Amino acid sequence: MSRPSGLLLGFDYGQKRIGVAVGQRLTATARPLVTLATRNGAPDWEAIGRLLREWQPEALVVGVPTHADGSEFETTRAARRFGNRLAGRYNLRVHFVDETLTSAAAESLLSEAGALRDCGELDRVAAQLILETWLHQNSQ
Repeated sequence: MSRPSGLLLGFDYGQKRIGVAVGQRLTATARPLVTLATRNGAPDWEAIGRLLREWQPEALVVGVPTHADGSEFETTRAARRFGNRLAGRYNLRVHFVDETLTSAAAESLLSEAGALRDCGELDRVAAQLILETWLHQNSQ
């Protein structure tokens, strides 16, 4: 189901935590939202469902890590599986974007600001960078 809001949620998928950010097509900006803990390595689908009901995004963006040469590895496949499951469960369009080095960039941003307090914060900011990357690549 497509929503005309222009609002998107971005995800930094990980085996232990999933960072989430919210962004807007109109301004091509995003902000960190929340970090969700996984349950025995599985996404917390209840928490994700609550976020989707609350924010009602038109689409979702999932970061996929790749090697410098563009080749995939296991976490790439896991992130794609997560995105495909999001699409299937919630009937929303899911976009994938290369997230190479977003965690390092997020850590650098937070360190420069003196704001790095925990890993959850790092995951949220990485999700913000993933979403902003997609928004900038797809702005009209």
